Amino acid sequence: VNILLSFSSLSRKKMNLKSERRGIHVDQSELLCKKGCGYYGNPAWQGFCSKCWREEYHKARQKQIQEDWELAERLQREEEEAYASSQSTQGAQSLTFSKFEEKKTNEKTRKVTTVKKFFTASSRAGAKKEIQEAKAPSPSINRQASIETDRVSKEFIEFLKTYHKPGQDIYKQCKLFLDTMNHKRDLSIEEQSECAQDFYQNVAEKLQTRWKVSPEKVEKAMDQIEKYIMTRQYKYVFCPETTDDEKKDLAVQKRIRALHWVTPQMLCVPVNEEIPEVSDLVVKAITDIIEMDSKRVPRDKLACITKCSKHIFNAIKITKNEPASADDFLPTLIYIVLKGNPPRLQSNIQYITRFCNPSRLMTGEDGYYFTNLCCAVAFIEKLDAQSLNLSQEDFDRFMTGQTSPKKQESDSLSPDVCLGVKQMYKNLELLSQLNERQERIMSEAKKLEKDLIDWTDGVAKEVQDIVEKYPLEIKPKNQALAAIDSENVENDKLPPPLQPQVYAG
Repeated sequence: VNILLSFSSLSRKKMNLKSERRGIHVDQSELLCKKGCGYYGNPAWQGFCSKCWREEYHKARQKQIQEDWELAERLQREEEEAYASSQSTQGAQSLTFSKFEEKKTNEKTRKVTTVKKFFTASSRAGAKKEIQEAKAPSPSINRQASIETDRVSKEFIEFLKTYHKPGQDIYKQCKLFLDTMNHKRDLSIEEQSECAQDFYQNVAEKLQTRWKVSPEKVEKAMDQIEKYIMTRQYKYVFCPETTDDEKKDLAVQKRIRALHWVTPQMLCVPVNEEIPEVSDLVVKAITDIIEMDSKRVPRDKLACITKCSKHIFNAIKITKNEPASADDFLPTLIYIVLKGNPPRLQSNIQYITRFCNPSRLMTGEDGYYFTNLCCAVAFIEKLDAQSLNLSQEDFDRFMTGQTSPKKQESDSLSPDVCLGVKQMYKNLELLSQLNERQERIMSEAKKLEKDLIDWTDGVAKEVQDIVEKYPLEIKPKNQALAAIDSENVENDKLPPPLQPQVYAG
C-alpha cells in the first residue's frame, strides 16, 4: 500500500537544531488523490479517492474475472478433447452418441457451476448461521445491541415519513439490501464493502434523478441510511475474523507504547499544556479520539475525529495566539495519538474506509481530518531516529528504556516549578540510576558466572591432561617379608653389646 505521507518530506525541516526549527511538514497536495481528480486520497485505497479507487478496482476485477473464465474454458476444451479421444480408442460401442452428449452436457454444467462459485455467495447459510451462533456475544451485549437497533429503526422510519413516496421506496431498498447481506456472509470483507458502496451510489442517484430530491436532503437521507444499515451490520463487518485487522491493532498499540518517551519538543508540537485552557483542550482531544471506538456508525466515528481535530486547532490557536496551520496540526495530531493510544485504531480506520458514505471521505472537513489521521498513523509506524532528529544511539536507548529524555529535561527546570514536579523528576532520575546499577550488576554477575564456568572447565581439563600423561598404575599387594636373621642359628654365640665405660677425672 502506497502511503500518502512521504517521510522524506516529513523530515525536510529537521536539518539543524540550532539554525532551523524542527518540524513535520506535509504538502497539502500529498493528501489529495494521486490521479489528480481533486478529492482526498486514502492509504487504504492506495492513494486514490473513493471514486478513482472503485474505477481501478473494477478494472482489475473485470480483468481477473475474464482471465479466470478463459482459463476455465480452455481447461474444459482440453478435457473434452481428451475424453473424446479416449472414447474413440476404446470403441464407440461402449457409449452411444446420445449418452456422450448427455455426459458432455453434465460436464459442462458442472464446470460452469464450479467457476460461478468463485464469484457468487455460497449457499451454505445454515452452516454459517451455526458458526455465528456459536460465536455470539453474551446475552447482555445482545440485549444492548437489540435496544440500540430498535431505537435506530424507529428513528429511521420517522425520518422517512418526511419523504412520503420516496421514503417508502428507500425503506424497501434498505430491507432488501440487509437481506442480501445476510445471505452473503461468506464473501470477503472487501466484497461486502463493495456491495455497500454500490448501494450508497445507487440510492443517491435515485434520490437525485428519479425523485428530484435537493442535494441537502440527499445528504441527510444518506446519513440516515448509513446509520440504519451499519447499526445492524456492525457486529458482522467490524474487525471480522477473516482479516488481519486485530493483528494490526495489536502491532500499533505495541508500537505506541514503545514510543511513550516521545516529547512534544521532539515533534515540535506548538502546544503549551501549562496553560490550563490548552491542557483541557488536549484532554478533550484525547477523549474524542478514544471515544471513536465506542461508536457503531462510520459517520459517528468520523465525527469523533473531527471534534478531536477542532480541539487541536483551538489549542494551537490559544498557544500561538494566531490561527493554526497544517504544519502545526499534523505533528500535534501525532502527539495526541501517541498520548491517547486509541483502542483498535486500525480496525476503526478500516471500518470507516470500507463502509462510510464515500462522499464524506472525498471532500469536506471530515475527509481532510480523516486523511490526516491516516497520515499520522503511517508516520508513527515508520517513525525512526531521523524523524525525531536524534542519533541512532539515543533513539535505541530510549526505545529499550535504558534512559529517558525526561531526565535531560529535569536538569533545565526553572526555579518556579512546584516541589511536586521537582520531586517527580528527582524520583525519575533515581529510578534511572537504579536501573543502570541493576544492569551493571546483572552484567557483572553474568561475567562472574562465565568466569566460574571457564575456571571449572580449565581445572578439569588440566587434571585430565595429567592423568592421561601420567597414568596411575596399581600393583598387586606383595607378601610380607620374613626377618633377615630368622634362620640364623648362630645368633646365640654373638657377644653381648658393648657397654659404655665411665672414667673418673
